[in-house]
Amino acid sequence: MRTTTLGSAGPEVGVIGLGCMGMSHGYDISGPRDDDTSISVIHQALDLGATLIDTSDVYGPYTNEELLGRALAGGHRERAVLATKVGLVATSPTGGPGNSPKIGNNGRPEHIRAAIDDSLRRLGTDHVDLYQLHRVDPEVPIEDSWGAMAEVVAAGKARQIGLSEVTVAQIARAQAVHPVASVQSELSLWTRDPLAEVLPYCVEQGIAFLPFSPLGRGFLAGRFTSFDDLPADDFRRGLPRFQQDALRANLAIVARVRELADRAGVTSAQVALAWVVAQGDQVIPIPGTKTPKYLADNCAAGDVRLGAEDLADLDALPAPEGGRY
Repeated sequence: MRTTTLGSAGPEVGVIGLGCMGMSHGYDISGPRDDDTSISVIHQALDLGATLIDTSDVYGPYTNEELLGRALAGGHRERAVLATKVGLVATSPTGGPGNSPKIGNNGRPEHIRAAIDDSLRRLGTDHVDLYQLHRVDPEVPIEDSWGAMAEVVAAGKARQIGLSEVTVAQIARAQAVHPVASVQSELSLWTRDPLAEVLPYCVEQGIAFLPFSPLGRGFLAGRFTSFDDLPADDFRRGLPRFQQDALRANLAIVARVRELADRAGVTSAQVALAWVVAQGDQVIPIPGTKTPKYLADNCAAGDVRLGAEDLADLDALPAPEGGRY
């Protein structure tokens, strides 16, 4: 796989990473968990060059980090650029989508200082390569949260720190305290909001941009044709774009992506990911999967280069029906 750097200071990573959330959180919540297959997928990702591996303490909560800790034992940790997050917490064991835990903010410095130690224990490592503030806490000045994140770097518990779902103004405020290595946000053919301000600012500042849900939560890969295709407790059932009327309208986007994929001799997922990668040298999408077949398909997108005509056609796709949330 082609490589790039995680921000201006590195390290080197594959141009496609791996998001691990769906292995234990969010999708098909009550369905059977196959941790052995998930661990195999993580190892396969490293073999294929998808070295940036992303998780969070809130996924599960906690079980996703524990799973990743088991996957990276036995010498695999040194092969990975390991990223986790802090700043979202389970405030109730139920009340979220599909009766999953209800999630709230906690960006207080004392929480961040304690949470990193818990994450390192679960991950089985003495440091992470990237520690990210999952969301800015509206009750805590970002300078306070970011100052605590900087303390984590100073203590040697994280190599770099990043932000998630932020504005340009918030990035600038954080930068005044400590360098921002990365910004994570949703970016895909049907979610292009960061292209207006956040991504150009990151490019200008040498900040890596890490798109989550680059396949539109699986929709752009052509995996759903009806609302009923979603598992009963899958959180996508609560998202506006997946409601039946909107989903039916959005299938026109999928059909056009498939047409372009056929023209290029690749899959729809590869077209969608290659478009994301083409948005900048340090744009590193982190599609999630727990299926070896889909992982191989995603990783192969790292070597797909779309021509100017294909990129222009993809840029011209219609906006989706329905909001993100």
